[in-house]
Amino acid sequence: METAAGIDWWAGTSTPPLAALLRLVVAAALGAVIGIEREVGGRQAGLKTHMLISVAAATFTLISFEMFADASSKPGANVDPLRIIQAVTAGVAFLAAGTIIRTADRVRGLTTGAGMWAAGAVGVSAGAGYLVLAVMATVVTFVILTVIRWIERQFIERPTLRGEEPRDGS
Repeated sequence: METAAGIDWWAGTSTPPLAALLRLVVAAALGAVIGIEREVGGRQAGLKTHMLISVAAATFTLISFEMFADASSKPGANVDPLRIIQAVTAGVAFLAAGTIIRTADRVRGLTTGAGMWAAGAVGVSAGAGYLVLAVMATVVTFVILTVIRWIERQFIERPTLRGEEPRDGS
């Protein structure tokens, strides 16, 4: 789907858009399974954090596949897109780690750090020209941050937010 600006909205990817979206949603759902277990145990890194990390990892993986497919389809191309992903991931992880604050009884900023990592994945995706993938990852991430926050507030008790110790004592 070419526009007047010459942008191919799916950038000729090898992964169909619905397959990419399914992968992102499955990653979010599976991250949620792990996050729910952490929430029930009263741990600091919970539902949203695990979901965001899963979505970001899936996005980085999809980007890597697409960049490899692009590079290998060009004769004489000597490119390693995985190095780009690795460098961006390390840089974003460094910044995200700076948002995490630990006090004696609390850890703050984990979801912010995971959100930054997801934003890094979105940025790499958009920068690589995979605009629909970037939009899909953004939508899934936004849903995690808004809808899941509401679900947490409605249905999940978090002992650490009430100042109590986690039930398992760890």
